Amino acid sequence: MQWNKQDLGQYFTAEEYIDTLLIPLIPVTFTNQKEMEKSAAQQETGMIFVREMEKHFKGRIFLLPAYHYLASENLGAEVSRLNEWAAKASERPFKHVFFFSFDPHWKKQERNLNGNLLWLPAIQSEDTQSKETQTIIKDQVSQLTDLIKTYW
Repeated sequence: MQWNKQDLGQYFTAEEYIDTLLIPLIPVTFTNQKEMEKSAAQQETGMIFVREMEKHFKGRIFLLPAYHYLASENLGAEVSRLNEWAAKASERPFKHVFFFSFDPHWKKQERNLNGNLLWLPAIQSEDTQSKETQTIIKDQVSQLTDLIKTYW
């Protein structure tokens, strides 16, 4: 289920069965053209990943809109905000909170998060629609879905 009116209507009729929240973490930077393009590519690919995971677990996972933050090695303030999100989510019947990111800086903050980090190295591809990239994405999504199941 996703953060849209139709899915929210369905969510409230089946709330007790949807116990997992997925929050994509997307860095934004204004450093230079190369870094801005890298950030945009991470967003595009990251959203493909989380939508595929949501489709796989439809009726069990709720996908929030992407959480955008300024790219930085110091993510302390972002950790605090995300932990507030996780605390609010726990007021609903979400028992599991997963954060998804390609940003390696989150690995250093993982132990401070009130949820589980799903981190992958970013796919370096110019074309997210290419057959090769789609195969890589499907394979990695399969691995992530297996990992999520271990938490249930």
